[in-house]
Amino acid sequence: MGYMGLTIALYVVVFLFGIVIGSFLNVCILRLPKGESIVRVPSHCTSCGKRLHWWELIPLFSWLALRGRCSGCRARISAQYPLIEAANGLLWILTLSVMGLNPDMLLVSLLLSALLTLSVIDARTFEITPGINWFILALGVIRLILYHDHWLNSLLGFAGLGGAFLLIWLVSGGRAMGGGDVKLVAAAGLFLGLKAGLLGLVLACFLGAVIHVILMKVAHKGRELAFGPYLSAGFAIAVLWTEPILNWYLAFYK
Repeated sequence: MGYMGLTIALYVVVFLFGIVIGSFLNVCILRLPKGESIVRVPSHCTSCGKRLHWWELIPLFSWLALRGRCSGCRARISAQYPLIEAANGLLWILTLSVMGLNPDMLLVSLLLSALLTLSVIDARTFEITPGINWFILALGVIRLILYHDHWLNSLLGFAGLGGAFLLIWLVSGGRAMGGGDVKLVAAAGLFLGLKAGLLGLVLACFLGAVIHVILMKVAHKGRELAFGPYLSAGFAIAVLWTEPILNWYLAFYK
């Protein structure tokens, strides 16, 4: 097998890992807001309670084979399941294409998976599940251990960005943002560091302002917004493309 064949095979394997993780993300999205176990309760139909067979749990393919319906009660299965699985698979191969195959690529892929899960939950419930923030914090600690020469940047991201958001939260009495947003910024700040984390926040504020104004005008949404998805998008862009974005921006001042 030539170089091109090996590259394609690598991308296929990473995509398959991504959609398998995406299947688990669907479980988290469904159960974490309800406080249900994500490991002890077997997968089942949410309509009739039928326990799913192994062949009904194959990411993407089972939903297509079942034509989006439960094999027992024939209730419709949400298209969220294949969409999240496919989205996570694409995020993983995007990370591979940007970063190459290395331990940091795995950590960033897991971060993007966590941010995807967090975004869907927050968009639905206006709450960020604490367990996801703890997971992102753990990823940041692992990254800090592996790349300890960047420890100062990581700690500044954690304390500086998290502290700034904590101050805003305290001054506003929790009206400006939720406590989950503060914890997310601190955890992501540890993972990304000060520079990339700050860029992520700028992007999040820009995206939140533009997109939510459009939603208010077009879809008649209220003024309240779930900030988690915008924070997640900003951090995802920053963790992959901080240097190209900053170089592009600074080129205007040369």
